[in-house]
Amino acid sequence: MADTSKPRRPAHPLARPQAPGRKPAAKRPLPPGEQFFTPGSTGFRRTAEQRSAAVLVFLYQLPRWLVPVVLVALLLVGFAVADWRGGLAVLPVLGFVLWLAYMSWPSLRPGARVLRVALATFLLLVALTRFGLF
Repeated sequence: MADTSKPRRPAHPLARPQAPGRKPAAKRPLPPGEQFFTPGSTGFRRTAEQRSAAVLVFLYQLPRWLVPVVLVALLLVGFAVADWRGGLAVLPVLGFVLWLAYMSWPSLRPGARVLRVALATFLLLVALTRFGLF
């Protein structure tokens, strides 16, 4: 008899094989929600949301303290180092803030939008100052 079951998807290249007899580590379940994507989105927003979904799930699976600690460390380096290296340290923080602001923009109230724009402007000015452009 032929096997009519669906073919298995190959594991991700970075996935580690599970040791025999060992239970997989418990992962945090995704939070409940109605929809993962913005309803009715088209074009660039739909593409950005679909490509960001895997990154968001990956970040959610990391320890809760890791991302904030890394971002604060990069920001402190950006404040402490007054040359181009400080600007380079601020750029990942700026990128992360802009990315999360873009992803959450449809659900934000006007006050929250103003705060995100102000934070992104501040980080951009810090980076430009460190690069000597402002």
